[in-house]
Amino acid sequence: QVQLVESGGGLVQPGGSLRLSCAASGYIFDLYAMGWYRQASGKERELVATITMEGNTNYADSVKGRFTISRDNAKNTVYLQMNSLKPEDTAVYYCNRPRPMINWGQGTQVTVSS
Repeated sequence: QVQLVESGGGLVQPGGSLRLSCAASGYIFDLYAMGWYRQASGKERELVATITMEGNTNYADSVKGRFTISRDNAKNTVYLQMNSLKPEDTAVYYCNRPRPMINWGQGTQVTVSS
């Protein structure tokens, strides 16, 4: 069964940091790029960062220089290190394969507020 399970979200003050994890199962993790997405309340889901099989990364302009995506193929896990968090980063964060996508997980809530 193909499955994605996100974790690591929470409430953090502006300027703080969080590290999100996404555990994948049910397919050969090494063979696919992975991405982190987020959806703020009342807004469309947007792509935040991607990482290829080879470890090449790409970021949305809004998070460039603050977020870092990484992967551990031995653990079938992708991470998102988020630093210098801003209130506008508040959203539910999801991971998925950019192509082809699979069923979305439950996501993990990130709230940036003082």
